[in-house]
Amino acid sequence: MGAYYLKTKTEKMKVKIKDIVKEICSLTDGATMSAKKDALVNIGGFLAINDWNVFEEARNLVVAYEGLHTYGGIAGRDMEAIAVGIMESVNDAHQAARVGQVEYLGKKMQEYGIPIVKPIGGHGVFVDAKAFLPHLTQDQFPAQTLAGEVYIDSGVRTMERGVVSAGRKPNGENYYPKLELVRFTLPRRVYTQAHMDVVAESVAMVHERRKNINGLKMVYEPKYLRFFQAKFEQLK
Repeated sequence: MGAYYLKTKTEKMKVKIKDIVKEICSLTDGATMSAKKDALVNIGGFLAINDWNVFEEARNLVVAYEGLHTYGGIAGRDMEAIAVGIMESVNDAHQAARVGQVEYLGKKMQEYGIPIVKPIGGHGVFVDAKAFLPHLTQDQFPAQTLAGEVYIDSGVRTMERGVVSAGRKPNGENYYPKLELVRFTLPRRVYTQAHMDVVAESVAMVHERRKNINGLKMVYEPKYLRFFQAKFEQLK
């Protein structure tokens, strides 16, 4: 996606996205990829290293923790799917359509007066929960609250990126990040424009009744990565 923006925002970039990606990769010492994103597979990813000694160490470790290095603990069909997904994801027309869908959703939210992070990104729209629910303190988890309200309204699953995700300090106090965001990320080739309309309309419906929305209290917190398993109750 970064290659897409290099191509579209820089007049001198007349080459294809796949060539830009290849050039970037040729200048890196290493890279990781979660193929569950733009490669659109159920499982898998890769680690790429240009140092043989580091590669050899990683290759030895993967046998102990994941499986033989030739398949890394995933099925052959998943490796084939990753290969196809990578080839499709560097297609110029595909990236233009993918980013265009995100921009459509972002602009639709703006039309409804929803506070979002600007400029609109390439893989998702980020709603500013502090501005959306200014009457809630961070101890009342505004981003988590907004994510829950949208899910209750329409069944649309989003992701909190605020105080819940930030976790705790060694002394047990919460970290309080400056941003309280709700991430609306879009998998590629799954949703239509009509789906984007439903998402924007749902957020608008929640926005209309925002003053009547109470925050949350955390009633269960796991030891690690609490944003995956924590449980909450609505405040009265």
